[in-house]
Amino acid sequence: MDLSTLSPAKGSVRTNKRLGRGYGSGNGQTAGRGHKGAKSRSGYSRKIGFEGGQMPLYRRLPKSGFKNMNRIEYTAINLDVLERLATEKGLTTIDRQVLKENGLASKNDKIKILGRGELNACVHVTVDACSAKAKEAIEAKGGSITLVSAKTQEN
Repeated sequence: MDLSTLSPAKGSVRTNKRLGRGYGSGNGQTAGRGHKGAKSRSGYSRKIGFEGGQMPLYRRLPKSGFKNMNRIEYTAINLDVLERLATEKGLTTIDRQVLKENGLASKNDKIKILGRGELNACVHVTVDACSAKAKEAIEAKGGSITLVSAKTQEN
């Protein structure tokens, strides 16, 4: 076998339809576009959401709600999850890297510790945010919580 014998797989290459090349081709005269109207003309493009002149759905439905552009989305991790992680893996320090390795957060997630569950292990946690109840529970067991600001992460 050499390069001169190679050919594409059967059915993978199709010849283009040659439009407007006489009656004998079957696609002459109007070239398969029908007679008159915007769709038959060059440069035609329909507006997104156009419904043939009927009032489009996006205009029939009322506006509702509000989306805060400045909202910060956190991945929530509770104390019971930290407890399980500390006991199963024998960890004393938990940070973004540890949570990522264990599938609890992804690379760019901002992480917040919440206070559901009980914590019996002494852990030192480094995250983006923490609730008051969670901070109290971590410090009660002799652990510490370090909050990482967004500015230090970028550098």
